Amino acid sequence: MEKSINKVELSGFAGTNPEVRTMKNGNQMIRFSLATSTSYKNNNDEWVRNTTWHNVVMWDKLGEEALEKIRKGTFVSLQGKITYRQYTDKSGKKQNVVEIRAFSFEATEIVRKEKAA
Repeated sequence: MEKSINKVELSGFAGTNPEVRTMKNGNQMIRFSLATSTSYKNNNDEWVRNTTWHNVVMWDKLGEEALEKIRKGTFVSLQGKITYRQYTDKSGKKQNVVEIRAFSFEATEIVRKEKAA
């Protein structure tokens, strides 16, 4: 029997402050964007940075903890899974969404040094 795995590990910077949504059943979900980047040198020996934006969701107690610890610019390492969902927008059009549902995370506030004038 084959074993299927849907596991994601990401480390990057929160691009937004977490937003809270309360569902009809009372459960709370928080959502924020997370930027991960890679760098390489191109043919002209110049550094190029590629940034990928991820939509992250957390539920209930994990989400409450994230609200206390994550702000825009916070360095976040998380573990979770990729989820796909579809919804109908206000105009009646179906929209597809890809999200990372986090199961655990660590957040570190990065202190950036100001450049001397």
